[in-house]
Amino acid sequence: MGPPQRRTVLAALAADLGRTVAVDAVRERVWGAEPPDGARRAVYAHVARLRKLCEQAACTGDEPVRLLRRSGGYLLEARPEQVDVHRFRLLVERAQAVGPADARRASLLSEALDLWRGEPLAGLNGQWAARMREAWRRQRLNATVGWARTESALGRPGVVIGPLTDLLDEYPLMEPLAETLIQALHESGRSAEALDCYAAVRQRLAEELGTDPGQPLQEAHQRVLRARPPGPAPRPTTLDTPPLAPHPPRPARPLYVPAQLPANIGGFTGRDDELVRLTNILGSAGGEPAAVVISAVLGMAGIGKTSLAVHWSHQVRGAFPDGQLYVNLRGFDPRAAHVPPAEAIRGFLDAFGVRPERVPSTLEAQVGLYRSLLVGRRVLVVLDNARDEEQVRPLLPGAAGCMALVTSRNRLTGLAASEGAHLLAVDLLESAVSREVLAARLGGDRPAAEPEAVTDIVERCAGLPLALAVVAARATAQPRLPLATLAEELRAADDRLDALDGGEALSQVRAVFSWSYNALSGGAARMLRLLGLHPGPDAGLAAVAALAGVPPERARAFLTELTSAHLLVEHAPGRYAFHDLLRVYAGEVAAADESEETRRSALRRMFDHYLQIAWTGDIVLTPQPNPVPLPPAVPSAGVEAGAGVELGVGVEPSVGVEPSARVELSAGVEPPDYERSLAWFRAEHPVLLELMRQAPPGYDGHLWRLAVVQTTFLDRHGYWQALAETNRIALEAAERESDRGGQAGAYRNLGLALDRLGSPEDAGRHYLRALELFAELGSDAGQARTYQHLTRLYGAQGRRHEALEYAHRSLEHYRAAADRAGQSAALNHIGWQQAHLGDCLGALAHCREALTLARAAQDVNGEAHIWDSLGYIHHRLGHGQEAVDCYRRAADLFHTTGERHSEAGCLVCLGDSQHSAQQAAAARDTWTRALTITAELGLPEGDPLRIGIQQRLHPSTAPQVLTAHIPVRHR
Repeated sequence: MGPPQRRTVLAALAADLGRTVAVDAVRERVWGAEPPDGARRAVYAHVARLRKLCEQAACTGDEPVRLLRRSGGYLLEARPEQVDVHRFRLLVERAQAVGPADARRASLLSEALDLWRGEPLAGLNGQWAARMREAWRRQRLNATVGWARTESALGRPGVVIGPLTDLLDEYPLMEPLAETLIQALHESGRSAEALDCYAAVRQRLAEELGTDPGQPLQEAHQRVLRARPPGPAPRPTTLDTPPLAPHPPRPARPLYVPAQLPANIGGFTGRDDELVRLTNILGSAGGEPAAVVISAVLGMAGIGKTSLAVHWSHQVRGAFPDGQLYVNLRGFDPRAAHVPPAEAIRGFLDAFGVRPERVPSTLEAQVGLYRSLLVGRRVLVVLDNARDEEQVRPLLPGAAGCMALVTSRNRLTGLAASEGAHLLAVDLLESAVSREVLAARLGGDRPAAEPEAVTDIVERCAGLPLALAVVAARATAQPRLPLATLAEELRAADDRLDALDGGEALSQVRAVFSWSYNALSGGAARMLRLLGLHPGPDAGLAAVAALAGVPPERARAFLTELTSAHLLVEHAPGRYAFHDLLRVYAGEVAAADESEETRRSALRRMFDHYLQIAWTGDIVLTPQPNPVPLPPAVPSAGVEAGAGVELGVGVEPSVGVEPSARVELSAGVEPPDYERSLAWFRAEHPVLLELMRQAPPGYDGHLWRLAVVQTTFLDRHGYWQALAETNRIALEAAERESDRGGQAGAYRNLGLALDRLGSPEDAGRHYLRALELFAELGSDAGQARTYQHLTRLYGAQGRRHEALEYAHRSLEHYRAAADRAGQSAALNHIGWQQAHLGDCLGALAHCREALTLARAAQDVNGEAHIWDSLGYIHHRLGHGQEAVDCYRRAADLFHTTGERHSEAGCLVCLGDSQHSAQQAAAARDTWTRALTITAELGLPEGDPLRIGIQQRLHPSTAPQVLTAHIPVRHR
């Protein structure tokens, strides 16, 4: 092959077999980040010599390997089986698809390991070669452990002892190797050697790293000490976990592995240097960063920061098997407020399946929980469109193995100074690269056939990828139209527009947008204009149809035309979003081409739509006989007949809505169910918040009602900051409208938000003000719910007598309002407070009555809490079996409703009752189930619920055994 540099060129191409490697990337892999002068010419010379060697090999009858020139780089073309590292990976992937105790798995892994015949990239120097060697060694170690575990599962532990012993000598600190060897020795009847092996590894870890063995290795040691009958322990089914490196014990996996990346960018091209640099940052520690690495991708609007970040993230998602998080921070949205850190973190916690009742009330505590979830995991966090460092810092992971990728129009130099960020500036595309991007998007022979037209289009697009994408979409939609004609249309559009600030991003692409907009059908152009009135951050199909006043089928056709023209993005099925620049442009053309009356009518249809659907969904989430009345929907001129409401993920309004308040429905719609209502709120609550923030004058009645109908969802799911903000807006709106009922509801719900956020005194003042207003209005339903909130507030403070009094008042008003579900809740609160005051017989009577009403109202959530109360009462009365039965029913219902945290707390109490009833084995099983749920929820070790369970399971090692009831969150 020749000198080491030539061999490194070959290795650099073979490592990316079948993919184009940029010339600069080859140069950097050979000479590092600062190549000498003439390095590019040297690459050309080495490639020429290697190409001849490939041709000579083909002449001798060997399988052909071709070295091809591609745009911007070179490609080595061969079958993956012809390159050992790729053949190794193929065999490992095939093994992963086979069961963990299958002989084929062992055979495939053995074949893969036989490919290792010495040092990878032997004789090659440089950082890239060293990184590759280290990464491939880890892959070999993972495969070896997987092979050994499979052989042990097949009953052949003896065959793995020799190879594992040799590898452990070579890698003495690799705990998974030691764990697997110890298990194999034990299963082979050599337990004494297994204990010696553990002692040696433990000593090496202490001396060299100053740490104790991780939890898996300690558990293997305990299995030997307990001298359990030999047999394989449960193993992971994938070969790449747990990581083969000294690492903190891996915490319990969350309920979900998030995969939040937007769809990859089709036909992405260009930005080769930026992609290489990002990959080098990731690979600086062999694919597992030893510390948090932040890469801030900077650049003006429309320059392709998000496209670059998303495309690269998809390329490397395999390096982050524990999830990929994404949030658009909207730091430069021209209309919407930027996303606060608390809102972004809450979205991340939701993605990990954290239950609402587990979400802390303060930002600091939320950050702590978020970072705790990332410990021991490899997660990619993409923070898109960040405004400044302060918006970003709380969202940065604090764990090794994770990476944050930040995009911003600002230079986030503060991150570089304080967090060690790698700042990657993204500039306008050079003309040559722009031509490549345009050619790649157009495909075929059109670009080569009309080079002058391509040059003209490239100049008009000013090096902005967004503009190139819009032009390419138009050209692709008209494949027979000459590019010269398109270029002339674009030039004419540019000439018609007044020149603005040349440095403003919108001014550079306004001509492109105008040209593409003028080519739309009349309906699609109108849709674009009206979407400029929508608050964002995205819109569902039903809302777009309501905004435009057309049936959903027609709306869908117009939206398809807009997405095909690259003027809109369907970032999730049925949900559409603008680029920031396109949102500004849509607002401009709406103001210029639509009358004030048309805009006003469209906004009213949109507000009516969101309020109607939220109103109906809220009734499903919380059955109530007297919901807040809706303002009458005002028909708008120009709305097509049959422009009904159709929801993709949410609710359709149900029967029982007053005709004057009803959005016109498509024929045959069915009443919504709980899950569909919940799904609608989950998708739309960010939109509802922006709708309230950006509402123009004249919508005060909609605003306070929107706050009311969101309260149940926001409260139950822990969006307490949003709950406070919406009700502050609602209070101001109701005061402007002089609506006493709206003010009363806003005071009550704002008090609830402050209660949840840890401000009980402020909450109490708001509750009392709400009571005054509801009393003036004679609203029994309003007073009942407010007294219920006061009951919970005072009970949590230990003021049981006052809480009991408020519970009785709540019951009186619920009865006057004929609200059975409310009466049930009030009776349960009465029983709960009585039980804590020692009146267990009175509590028993009230809770039994509450249960009857909850069943009649089909209130499953309320029934679960009542059974929990009954369990506590029977436990206090010494009725062991009755307590067990009640707690079991409560736990089953909490499981049905998905309240996992409440289920875990209820299981703890069930175990306590079983233990008191002399059912020790059953109690341990129940507590273990509860502990499993806390692990699935990702609760940290210091969580009070986990501590309580551990103390019950291991009383000898705990300072004391907790015997008090672990309360579930009562309504």
